[in-house]
Amino acid sequence: MTVRRDFKEPARCRPDLVIGRDELFTAARDQLTRGGSVLLHGPAGIGKSTVLRALAADYGEAARTVLRCSATESESHLPFLALADLFGLVLDEISDKLPVAQRTALESALTGRGESTLQRDGLALRLAVLSALRALAAAGPVLLVADDLQWLDSASAELLGFAARRLGDTPVQLLCAVRTEEQEYDRHLRASPPDTLAVRLNPLSRAQVSALLDHRGYTDLPRSTMREIHRTSGGNPLFALELGRALGESPTPPRPGEPLPVPTSLRALVLSRLDMLSDEARRTLLVASAGARPTLALLHAAGRENAEAETAQAAALGLLATEPEGPAVRFAHPLISAALYAEAPAQERRAAHAALSTAASDPIERARNLALATTGTDPEVAARLAEAAALARDRGAPSVAASLGLLAARHTPPDGAPAPDDRRLQAAEDAITAGEVDLARDIAREVLTRATVPAERIRAWEVVIEAAGQSLGEVDAVFPQALADAGDDPRLLALVHYRLAWRKLIVEGDFAEAREEAAHTADLAARGDDRRTELMALSFQASTETLMGHPNAPTTIKRALREPQDPYVACHHNGVGAARFRWLLMSDQLPEARSTITALLREVRRRGMVESEVHFQRFLAETELRSGHCGRALDLARESLRLARDSGIGLGASAMLASLAEASGGDVDRALALAREAAGKAEEDGDQMYVSRALAALGHARLVAGDAAGAVGSLRRVRELEQGLGITDPARGRWQGDLAEALVRVGEPGEAQDVIDVTREHALRLGRESVLAVLDRAEALVRAARGDHEAALSRLTSVQDRLAKLGYGLEEARAAFALAMLHTGRPGPTSYDEASRLFRRCRALPWLRQVDAAIAAAAPETVAVPPQTAPPSDALEGLASMERQVAALVMEGATNREIAARLFISVKTVEATLTRVYRKLGIRSRVDIVRLAAGRHAK
Repeated sequence: MTVRRDFKEPARCRPDLVIGRDELFTAARDQLTRGGSVLLHGPAGIGKSTVLRALAADYGEAARTVLRCSATESESHLPFLALADLFGLVLDEISDKLPVAQRTALESALTGRGESTLQRDGLALRLAVLSALRALAAAGPVLLVADDLQWLDSASAELLGFAARRLGDTPVQLLCAVRTEEQEYDRHLRASPPDTLAVRLNPLSRAQVSALLDHRGYTDLPRSTMREIHRTSGGNPLFALELGRALGESPTPPRPGEPLPVPTSLRALVLSRLDMLSDEARRTLLVASAGARPTLALLHAAGRENAEAETAQAAALGLLATEPEGPAVRFAHPLISAALYAEAPAQERRAAHAALSTAASDPIERARNLALATTGTDPEVAARLAEAAALARDRGAPSVAASLGLLAARHTPPDGAPAPDDRRLQAAEDAITAGEVDLARDIAREVLTRATVPAERIRAWEVVIEAAGQSLGEVDAVFPQALADAGDDPRLLALVHYRLAWRKLIVEGDFAEAREEAAHTADLAARGDDRRTELMALSFQASTETLMGHPNAPTTIKRALREPQDPYVACHHNGVGAARFRWLLMSDQLPEARSTITALLREVRRRGMVESEVHFQRFLAETELRSGHCGRALDLARESLRLARDSGIGLGASAMLASLAEASGGDVDRALALAREAAGKAEEDGDQMYVSRALAALGHARLVAGDAAGAVGSLRRVRELEQGLGITDPARGRWQGDLAEALVRVGEPGEAQDVIDVTREHALRLGRESVLAVLDRAEALVRAARGDHEAALSRLTSVQDRLAKLGYGLEEARAAFALAMLHTGRPGPTSYDEASRLFRRCRALPWLRQVDAAIAAAAPETVAVPPQTAPPSDALEGLASMERQVAALVMEGATNREIAARLFISVKTVEATLTRVYRKLGIRSRVDIVRLAAGRHAK
């Protein structure tokens, strides 16, 4: 029975919950399932009530009775109010089950009739609440749901705490939420049952805030704005939603450098204590809110003589949290600073910025404050802002450079030199570097509405195309316009044709055409004396040739490495350094590949090149994965995925690599989900190049999960796609060995051998030693499936040694595992120790679990195998090759597990094969096979 249903949250709340709350929700749900209680705690607006209601809706059906109360501050002085909420609707059900004195005291407290008080009827009331809960629990489990415990009236809180501490094994659980700061939940925990789990709700990440706002319909906010919402809200979902709503209702977005508009509702919430400050202290806090990194010294330099006393006063009121060991002045929450600034009149804000424009020691900070203190155009201010933007760019802060560049454009006169749009385009390019593609695209589109100079227009078109990322199909209409703007200028044409080369690869999936377009671009750029574009085109050509197994790849890489070089191209994710890395990785030069990508990653982080950082972190993860460092690869892949989600860049590629890392060193279910996400993203973007990579990851995850048939389905499609794309280098995706192994497991050794033969031809031509070793491992499984065990064992031993020498630790371990599996069921001891040791060294947890399962399957059964005699051929006439092998092993007395191990197929495949054997031989069971064999021998 459930009472007070009006407190139940509708199902629409669940999507909000899963954003950033998956793990804590699962932990709380598991605790309730075990029969325990849960106390949710955290600051105001953090989402406690949402989680509480969702948990109650999710778990409440398991309870017979659900009692609910939700206290408010305005009613906290009314005694027994929460008690009335909880027991008011069940009083009739339990009153006759209570002793008279307890019933009288409880009815008096709940109805308000009489003069029941804790002082007069304390013991009777305490026992009555305990007895009431026990009476309800006698009919079935009870769940007590209480929100906002901090506002519970003191009498109800005392009675519930008394009962909670004495429930013992009574099936009564508490699900409560309380507003706290830091660790103030202790006193509420002491009033809860002893088995209560305290769960603190922490702030959401930037990506989670973005997902929350998207879910609520605020989908058009630029990423730069989303970053500000996250910073200002401190990850608090209520604050973030209010800020998003205010932005959605605002007719004009905030200008560069200005804080977000803070709605009145939030101002009232965080500035309720502001009226207790003196006017001078309030002015001091305004200066602090206008500064990027306020300190007491900065406030003094800005003319706030009594900064120490005034900040101490603010700290006492909870507005500031001054550092005990340093001079920094820190607001207790970022929203306080934003609300204080939003509340101040424009004239006072400009005065604060004017003071900081001379007081700040950093030239970037001085220029920013000067701009915000100045109205209208001013060439001198614009020049200082442009210089500050260049300084920020050199410091590796392109996001700051973009903001300063837009301020410079705003203060540049229309006839200034450089022109305002020149500075806007530079800001757009900085925004691209910083990963703020929405902002960059908006700037470029605005410039295109008025630009007439071809060079300016091509520069803007480049930003629009770059901002599209992998979704180049969405900007198809741009290319004819850009070509028309370029005219016959080889320099401008080279810029457009470089983008067309990428379109050939991503949208059309044509490697050969993409290579030709890149070569054409390099020639155009050379004629136009544009060395940067020439190098980018050569790097793209080299990468394409590497991936498609073209023999010219080494020569093109050498051309791209010739001097003069360009520092930007050298470290760009599509530049020559990345092209060389791909060649090293595919050529089995793992140590050099690692050192190359590590140096590149270090440089792009120094420069603040977010997109390149996403890709290089993924490349490093891939290198570690191939080296068998699964734990390290998993950490890097997860960080790359987090950065991709946060920036909106390279999400499909990062999800693909994270899937491979999870399948090797993490969680297989998560690997499957990530591979599906990557495939969906690639399909959505129309990215032909990454659809096959994502499907290869899905096939690998399915193989690790034991779904050989699913793996075959995914990897067959990969084979078809890559044949159509013209990709012949098997080192690109390295899925061929997985496909062959999966085919063996489903009883298709012939197709597996065909995959091996075709792939081996290309691997031999290109000298891909590690691919050849993996193919030999797969071929050993084919031979074992065909009954040639000795050759299979010999081949696997050789493969393991070769992979060890090449440094492919995980593949080496897989060879050792296959070797142990083939030994299972054969005369002599079988040991998985070597496979376990190698997988443990790699931290390959999913594979270790497979080894444990194999050991468990082999250990309990010891079957006496009679001397083997070849089964009579006429008994198995009409059976396929795999069916004959399975039937022959059944005749020898082998179990299904032993057959699976000896033929290196799954138990399910054995069972399916036996079903076909029974049907073809007209029998019903494996016993009939043995009888059939015995009958044939008797003749």
